[in-house]
Amino acid sequence: MTKVTGWRKQSEKAGRTGTWSGLRTGCAVLVLCAAAAAGSSTTAFTDLLKFDSKNGADPYAVLVQGTDGNFYGTASKEGAYGDYGTVFKVTPQGKQTTLYSFCSKTGCPDGYAPVSGLAQGADGNFYGTTSLGGTKSGGTVFKVTAQGKLTTLYTFCSLAKCADGSASYGPLVQLDSADFYGTTSAGGAHSGGTVFKLTPQGKLTTLYTFCSLSNCKDGESPTHGLTLGTDGNFYGTTGGGGTHSGGTVFKITPKGALTTIHSFCAKTNCVDGGYPYAGLVQGANGNFYGTTPFGGSHGSGSVFTVTPQGKFTVLYNFCALTNCTDGEEPYAGLIQGTDGNFYGATVEGGVGGKNSDSIGPPNESGTFGTAFKMTPKGVLTTLYNFCSKSECADGSFPYSELVQGTNGKFYGTALYGGNLACSEGCGTVYALATGLGPFVETRPSSGAVGATVLILGSDLTGASSVTFNGTTAEFTVVSKSEIKTTVPKGATAGKVEVKTPDGTLSNHAVFRVTGGDLAP
Repeated sequence: MTKVTGWRKQSEKAGRTGTWSGLRTGCAVLVLCAAAAAGSSTTAFTDLLKFDSKNGADPYAVLVQGTDGNFYGTASKEGAYGDYGTVFKVTPQGKQTTLYSFCSKTGCPDGYAPVSGLAQGADGNFYGTTSLGGTKSGGTVFKVTAQGKLTTLYTFCSLAKCADGSASYGPLVQLDSADFYGTTSAGGAHSGGTVFKLTPQGKLTTLYTFCSLSNCKDGESPTHGLTLGTDGNFYGTTGGGGTHSGGTVFKITPKGALTTIHSFCAKTNCVDGGYPYAGLVQGANGNFYGTTPFGGSHGSGSVFTVTPQGKFTVLYNFCALTNCTDGEEPYAGLIQGTDGNFYGATVEGGVGGKNSDSIGPPNESGTFGTAFKMTPKGVLTTLYNFCSKSECADGSFPYSELVQGTNGKFYGTALYGGNLACSEGCGTVYALATGLGPFVETRPSSGAVGATVLILGSDLTGASSVTFNGTTAEFTVVSKSEIKTTVPKGATAGKVEVKTPDGTLSNHAVFRVTGGDLAP
């Protein structure tokens, strides 16, 4: 295994001008050199899947739990037709199915190198992007069924000089069970990336082009998708640009009006963090939380919170412990668990691992990433150190956010390690059990009276009632993992609860009842 050079060395060499040139010149996400990993288990860790090149390799993206209870994701490389990537399904027990291998036709009109995660649409299909390929070579937006039938909805660089954008890295988000919203990291009228809207039929509208202001003060190169806030606006980050050239946090309305909330590197040596790669998560208190892989007091990244109005606070600076045993470089974003704490991962740091020098040159730092828990006030606990097993069989370099399954466990991907069919290991899918119990999730998380809502769970068989903040709703048990219901008259914002033979399950995120009564 070889040592990751990654964006750290690229940006140091370039003097960190605020322009991630690699994003414009060939999907820098995919040219990171490989590395080895380290760690020791501090929580219940389970290997679910080891990629073996035939079923894909190098999974960068966050997983999504489907209505069938299984997890769906993408691997950025390998597959049936060469080094192009796959879409896969994996059960909570670890049974894997390859749904689609990219570049199935000459010229890769279906795209390749999927770096983004998937979003399950209201129609039950999964939607995602590829960063390269397509008929115009700027990447694609695709739809794929749970059985693996893929339809290309849009190909980027369809407009002159890629004015529609190119190289989409982040997952899509669906608004009101209709249009999808996303970002491209490059292209656009000013070559700084875009925010776009896409209908389920494939009609694209560019809502905003970054670098519209002098010196890219509005930000440049968003490398993640958008987060839908409870106010109906979208929030996100750019990896470069801003007033201080260290990236931004921004808000954008569904119609495309953009407001910069924070510009990173506002303080000397970027102690407020810099160059955010991941997106944001909105906490239960209404504020947004995120990570930066660079900057902070120790130069190894940070966790921050920012209000919708722009009040910015650094909660944690990585490499606070000797030899960075608390982790460093969190490229992954955060999620808020059912216990109110935030969960995430770092791609480096942690306790030394157990890779063998026989599979590559000696590792420089002996550290290969961590999974961690953090309280809303910034108290960090390391949950797991990667490469705790020989030859990094448990994976190394987790780039993706975690997702909490409805059984209470956390699931994620590691870029390398696992099966050594690939020189650095092809990557893994893993689960972390931290003692949290099962819950239910609503899709969507808001709706008007009469709107259809799907409720996801782990064992909903025999459910006897569904309530929206105490108001009883009619429902149908579709399967052990899915209930179909509608928002009842009189419902108000609050918890959705499902009574089952094993007890009452509730969602940890408030369901918002929006205006516009759809009930007859």
